[in-house]
Amino acid sequence: MEQYALDAVERVTTRQPEVYDTIAVDPLTPLLGAEVSGLDLAKELTDDQVDEVKRAFLAHHVLVFRDQTLSGEDHKRLASHFGELHPVALSPDGSDEFILEISATRESRAVAGAGWHADGTADAEPSLGSMLYITRTPEIGSGGDTLFANMHLAYELLSPAMKTFLDGLTAVHDGLLAWQGQTPPPEYVVPKTEHPVVARHPETGRKLLFVNGAYTSHIVQLARDESRAVLDMLFAHIARVPMLHCRVRWAPNTLVFWDNRCVQHHATWDYYPHSRYGQRVAINGLRPQPGGTAAP
Repeated sequence: MEQYALDAVERVTTRQPEVYDTIAVDPLTPLLGAEVSGLDLAKELTDDQVDEVKRAFLAHHVLVFRDQTLSGEDHKRLASHFGELHPVALSPDGSDEFILEISATRESRAVAGAGWHADGTADAEPSLGSMLYITRTPEIGSGGDTLFANMHLAYELLSPAMKTFLDGLTAVHDGLLAWQGQTPPPEYVVPKTEHPVVARHPETGRKLLFVNGAYTSHIVQLARDESRAVLDMLFAHIARVPMLHCRVRWAPNTLVFWDNRCVQHHATWDYYPHSRYGQRVAINGLRPQPGGTAAP
């Protein structure tokens, strides 16, 4: 590994660890993800508990909560501690627009979340994060893991020359791409937004790579072939560098909360013809801000 990449990893792994009084936090890897215990999420959290979950969230980006029994109202109340709820479901029948059902069965021909992506980046203000609560896992007892990738580290592992090249560029995120040739329902207004290729996290100020295969169509400042080559390189970098990743193995009644601003995820569909079911709630975010000049 190049020295600049080793230096980037060392900066992350040698930071002073957070200290918690009301929760236990066990990292999934030194670079991404943690399991949090000591909370019953069906109960109203104290201010101290919320503060510590927020600190763990900023430190680890992906939080896993096991053995939780939640109603839809519990789920939404938990998410509301982190901001206003973000509509996630088209609800012409009057169902809850803030709860998206994530379901796969023998009849499914595709599943939500397959392929590396961040949720809804074609929106002008993509969500802050998502909380997915899985209540039914495949009957065979395994399968359906979700992979996560750290976009801070994805940026930091690029060469200094590539960082300098990408800083200041913008890319178009097109909501139609995620439909993969299918026609969206008539009530869906397809979003399309230009975002910085390199952005800064609004709370920590850390730089991150903000392009993904599901929504990013092209880099505005480059010719079409140049844009395709650069994006394909970045998408391969995200998908093929294991150091960026952590894996969450689902069990019934598990909730995972991820930071959509600096994490991409990939739902593995390796359990067909078996089924899986859960519900997802999202939290409103802000428009991504440019990362600025690359660090030396």
